[in-house]
Amino acid sequence: MARSGWVKPEGPERLGDHVSLGVLTRVFPPGEVDAAIARTGAAGQRNRLLPARMMVYYVMALAMFSAGSYEEVMRSVLAGMEWITGRFREWSMPTKAAIFKARTRLGSAVMIDLFDACAKPQAVTGGPGFYRQWRLVSIDGTTLDIPDTTANERTYGRPGTNTEAKSAYPQARVLGLVECGTHAAIGAVVSEYDTAEQTMYPGLLHKLEADMLAIADRGFFSYEAFKESAATGAQLLWRMKGNAVLPVHEELPDGSYLSAVYEGTKARRHNTDPIPVRVIEYTVTTGKEKEAFRLVTTILDPAGAPAGELAEAYAQRWEIELCFKELKTHQRGPSLVLRSKTPEGVLQEIYGYLCVHYALRALIGEVARDLDEDPLRISFTRTLRAARRSLAARPAFSP
Repeated sequence: MARSGWVKPEGPERLGDHVSLGVLTRVFPPGEVDAAIARTGAAGQRNRLLPARMMVYYVMALAMFSAGSYEEVMRSVLAGMEWITGRFREWSMPTKAAIFKARTRLGSAVMIDLFDACAKPQAVTGGPGFYRQWRLVSIDGTTLDIPDTTANERTYGRPGTNTEAKSAYPQARVLGLVECGTHAAIGAVVSEYDTAEQTMYPGLLHKLEADMLAIADRGFFSYEAFKESAATGAQLLWRMKGNAVLPVHEELPDGSYLSAVYEGTKARRHNTDPIPVRVIEYTVTTGKEKEAFRLVTTILDPAGAPAGELAEAYAQRWEIELCFKELKTHQRGPSLVLRSKTPEGVLQEIYGYLCVHYALRALIGEVARDLDEDPLRISFTRTLRAARRSLAARPAFSP
């Protein structure tokens, strides 16, 4: 017998029509999911028990409940669904094989497209995460352990060791673009373990905007990457290696100086296609340790961004490391390995993790705005636990 308040929908019903995923549907509403499915051609040809929209949310639920089995996560997604009592028809839990086939049909392109379309900056203009008029964003990479299968190793590779023994697991490399003031990952590229981050970087360029100040660590610089980044309209603040040749063109009152970067030695000698930069040099002392920093920026006027302030802004680069820690330690779980045994499944799963992390950070940003609070002062782990509980909330019909 149906509970009071239940209204039978007019059309035929499917499992996917009843999914309510709390915070996930707030950030990735059914309309956006359906649009991503349409753009990538992930929709199935038949009216299946596990349709594409349902599986998109299920992939995100797997990333929410990283330690749960496939069946346990499915039960968490479906918990509280009133119609499952038999009001309309008998329904049995899909087998692990059926879930695997549905994930395979879905593929990874829809998760990549959905994340790219929905992941946008969260910080309020002029609030935490801004330096003057610029939104601080950081670029860096990390790696994720993936299951030790022949296909995964062949596709993604694994780190080397100092012995003849193999490292424990293959790894996938993730290059991210993160908003420093909110820890929201607003762009990401996934590739093989040994892929250079400079090679992956062009996949993030479309995420740079004119109101951003993009920060990157030493070792990331290349002339082409710097040139392409500056062409987006974003301002840059990148650390250079100590042996980088940066000729002094003009010394400035704040202790910085104007210089230029070139494609190579020959281009520097002939002054071919220089990119004007301003150089900021300083030393950080921690106890007995001293470390020299050399930054180059496209902000040439020291009145608009004094050297000391930019040095302080560069320290915000470390927020991306804390973002990766949230994703890898708190959300995934310390030392846990991803669950997908196929390369396509690995890619799908990684973007599921990115979608969930972004959804959690979007929720934190919304709460922070309501409370006029710094988003980084609101607990990520508590938000994660609350979001997990929301999956068992009362379902609502999707539009």
